[in-house]
Amino acid sequence: MGVHALPEKEIVAIILYISMFLMILAVVLIVFFYFSRKKIIQKELEKIDLILQYQKEQLHAIIVTQEEERKRIAQDLHDDISSKLNIVSLNSHLLTAPNLTEAETAEITENIIALTTKALDNSRKIAHNLLPPVFEKFGLNAGIEELCEEFESSKSVKTHYKNEIDFDEKEIDRHLHVFRILQELMNNSIRHGKASEVWISFTDKDGINTCYYEDNGVGFDSSNAENQKGLGMKNIDSRISFLEGTIEISSKINNGINVSFTF
Repeated sequence: MGVHALPEKEIVAIILYISMFLMILAVVLIVFFYFSRKKIIQKELEKIDLILQYQKEQLHAIIVTQEEERKRIAQDLHDDISSKLNIVSLNSHLLTAPNLTEAETAEITENIIALTTKALDNSRKIAHNLLPPVFEKFGLNAGIEELCEEFESSKSVKTHYKNEIDFDEKEIDRHLHVFRILQELMNNSIRHGKASEVWISFTDKDGINTCYYEDNGVGFDSSNAENQKGLGMKNIDSRISFLEGTIEISSKINNGINVSFTF
């Protein structure tokens, strides 16, 4: 028997149906890819918005921190320097008074010398807090050693410092952020943690500079995000962001704090 040929109309209809099916499939695929792409773009935009918001918060934290630092410096200058210089000025005018005895002149002169010496000492402390000369001249390792000595002598805290990294002197600008982070952590340990011991160590972990920090203070519940939103922690986050590093903080109530950050 011969093969039964389809009528021409049926062939045309089949071709038409297949063509329509392919067109509908193409439209469905185009619509699918359009909305998928739109969704991907929307997710990317949301991600960019989050990054911009985070950067905005970091910038705000830096600005607030700088303003707080300016207020503190202004207060120090007013309380420690201006007040003493005012008294020096008054004593200087007393020296011009007539009929002063030798003893009175000697007493006024002694007061002027004592006040001037204190004003000079305080001005050095203020300048030192802005940028320690040891850090500027000898780098991060020497700066941290001096920082530990200062805390031990004036804050009644025992410090343990160990360094296994040979810091590159050319990266002093980056190292200043590391120094400020440790300053902030140590101040928090004393002010809020009531710690009596602090441990700091630097090591090269898989080619990445890592700092480990620990204290034996009262600690806090690190699982509560609110506990890590203070101005000091925002300042630390800002510096870590600048260093393109990472930071991990863990703490429990009555069990001190453990911090590790890379830079």
